[in-house]
Amino acid sequence: MYLQSGPRDSQEALWIARCLDGDQLAFELLVRRYEQVLFRVALRLTGEYEDARDATQNTFVKAFEQLHRYDPGRKFFSWIYRIAVNECLNLRRARRPQEPLGDASDGGAGPFEAFARAEARHRIDQAMKGLTFEYREVIALRYFVELSYEEMAEAIGVPEKTVKSRLFSARHKLAGLLGVAGNTNDGE
Repeated sequence: MYLQSGPRDSQEALWIARCLDGDQLAFELLVRRYEQVLFRVALRLTGEYEDARDATQNTFVKAFEQLHRYDPGRKFFSWIYRIAVNECLNLRRARRPQEPLGDASDGGAGPFEAFARAEARHRIDQAMKGLTFEYREVIALRYFVELSYEEMAEAIGVPEKTVKSRLFSARHKLAGLLGVAGNTNDGE
């Protein structure tokens, strides 16, 4: 999980303190830790590879510029996640979708398996575009970033009960868009 407490938090606190003292290399450690997860979230929220790259890059630039405003009483991921969401919203307002999402993680599968996965990804990507931003957000955090309900609530800034309700509705809406009938509960 990405919002663990303990040694990881104290390590981040040290890196943040070093950044605030002018050590730019310490910020690079934070970038390495969160770049992939923020990119995956941005990709699911924007629906566009280039927009996700831009949103992720802009997120880190703004986080670096505003690091003095970070409240150490909160988890760093929650703080930087909010910046990422705002960047995604800004890009969505400024740009129109132009190409479907891609994923280079076919892992050496045969051509038929790779094609089936690509088709499934394309269907999901298209269906995700039919969801509201709030629904896309909880789907992305739950299934692509694999956060717990508690972690999602903290990252989004809403009560856990709201996350569960929103995720329940989002799954049903997504299932409808995909033409899938039956249980859309993930067992939690």
